[in-house]
Amino acid sequence: MPVTAPRVPKPRAEYLTFLSPFPPAVQKLALATRALVLSECPGAIELIYDAYNAVSSGYGFTGRPSECFIHVAVYARWVNLGFNRGSQIPDIHGILQGTGNWVRHIRIASLEDLERPEIRAFVKAAIERAVLPDPQKPAAPGGSGGSIVRAIYPRKRRPGPRPLAPASPK
Repeated sequence: MPVTAPRVPKPRAEYLTFLSPFPPAVQKLALATRALVLSECPGAIELIYDAYNAVSSGYGFTGRPSECFIHVAVYARWVNLGFNRGSQIPDIHGILQGTGNWVRHIRIASLEDLERPEIRAFVKAAIERAVLPDPQKPAAPGGSGGSIVRAIYPRKRRPGPRPLAPASPK
């Protein structure tokens, strides 16, 4: 019997609204990056932020932001696939960017970037380092899987609503 990929849940309507000011190509990158992450860790809880500089989402198994292992940050021209403990992931090809103590990321500028096998390998390596829920503690909001909008920042420094196309001359 063939192995089928896990079904990735549809994004929340709010997430799609948060992405709407971005160019269509960046929206596609964001949704494809999200799908890659969730296809590798179908039980992850998605924490969504409509933040000042980017729309971002963190992925973890406990629902606690501090225990997210991957994040996706959407910017005006690209998407960053971030690894919250990326400094602990072996990177023999020097693909991960960042110099902080923990976080590393990969810039995703095209859908073809997501087809690179090392991208999926980094996601799997991050999952191996993820904090799992403690069976002795009550389940976090969102339970196993699901999406939660955590914050909506009123001020934005990123693309505003796209202007309407100019009317055609008569």
